[in-house]
Amino acid sequence: MNLAWISLAALIVAITLSMVSSVNVGVVSLAFAWIVGVYLGGMPLGKVIGAFPIDLLLNLVGVTLLFGMANINGTLGRVAARAVRACKGSAGVIPIMFFFIALGLSSIGPGNIATTAIMAPMAMAVGGRAAVPPFLMALMVGNGAQAGALSRFAPTGIIVNENMMKIGLGGHETQTYLNNLLAHVVVTFTAYFLFGGWRLFRRKPPVRPEMAQSDQAGARAEMDDVECEPFQTAHWVTMAVLVTLVVVVIQFKAHVGMAAITGAALLSLVGAANEKEAIRRMPWGVILMVCGVTVLIGVLAAQRGIDLFTDMLATISSPGTVTFMMALVTGAVSVYSSTSGVVLPAFLPTVPGLAKAIGADPMAIASSMNVGGHLVDLSPLSTIGALCIAALPLEADAKKLFNQLLAWGLSMMIVGAVICWILF
Repeated sequence: MNLAWISLAALIVAITLSMVSSVNVGVVSLAFAWIVGVYLGGMPLGKVIGAFPIDLLLNLVGVTLLFGMANINGTLGRVAARAVRACKGSAGVIPIMFFFIALGLSSIGPGNIATTAIMAPMAMAVGGRAAVPPFLMALMVGNGAQAGALSRFAPTGIIVNENMMKIGLGGHETQTYLNNLLAHVVVTFTAYFLFGGWRLFRRKPPVRPEMAQSDQAGARAEMDDVECEPFQTAHWVTMAVLVTLVVVVIQFKAHVGMAAITGAALLSLVGAANEKEAIRRMPWGVILMVCGVTVLIGVLAAQRGIDLFTDMLATISSPGTVTFMMALVTGAVSVYSSTSGVVLPAFLPTVPGLAKAIGADPMAIASSMNVGGHLVDLSPLSTIGALCIAALPLEADAKKLFNQLLAWGLSMMIVGAVICWILF
């Protein structure tokens, strides 16, 4: 029993470090797994290392490499620019268009963080020209990226689906994706119109005061124009590879990671993208964090620490409140920590035991954790919110947006818990 408490304490320390420091928790988790598993728990080193998620690693490397190459060679930017131009200058439509662009990009592979990094600078620039409040632009872009985060092609979706499979909830990839999508659509569009988005439809984009009245149409066109560079051979090849990836994974059940690596190899061989630069820009820190925490969870399970963690969660839950409580707890931790790298890999393994202990539906509990953890991620203390603030023009009030996003993230702890209680 002492080893169970020690292993659980190691996990709690790792989660706490992820909340209060910039230390890569994956490195710390690997160290804890080695010390607790081998030297305190008497586990063979091979068994500790055996918990390293090779399949997950391949999936993350393949997807982030392929879409990194598609981003570097300009394919994703060209697609996004053409979608934005389709707004035709309507101030009310612009944020909505960015939501769906971010949703689409995030869903097909780059994931929530990469999509926000791609879209946020463009969104803030276009929003500034159309006088759309930065908070509304951040709300639509960030939550659009979050809405697509649990796609089977996205890094976060891969992480969640791997963990769901381990706890006996495999085969629910579409439901998991749609649950998160629905929650974000409802919350985002309700907030968009509640916080003034409807007013944007009642006015035209602003015109520079120094422009003559006769030049207003030209000025408006200038302000709403987004530069669309032409597609070249490399971009068409990249688009063909991305479409093929989606088809072979959905239709032929191909391995996501290996299919993506094959696509990346093809782009590299034909000279359509720079794989060296893409490899350099890959989120190695996040990949190491996810894999390290997964190894520590393996040690935790071997030392019965998961059972203790499950018992702790069961004491604050009942069949009628478990979805509310799990969304609240995961949301509270996710405000300050990595949802995909730390929170969900730590909480999802408790689902079978928790469901059995209190007599609840395991899929409902897992869905509450997934949705509750993601709805808060527009907080400026999370990567998504931070990217939106970093994309602000110099003349914008960054402190105001920081406070708005922090209030949003904290409020989503409660709102998310209520939504999960209603949905699940």
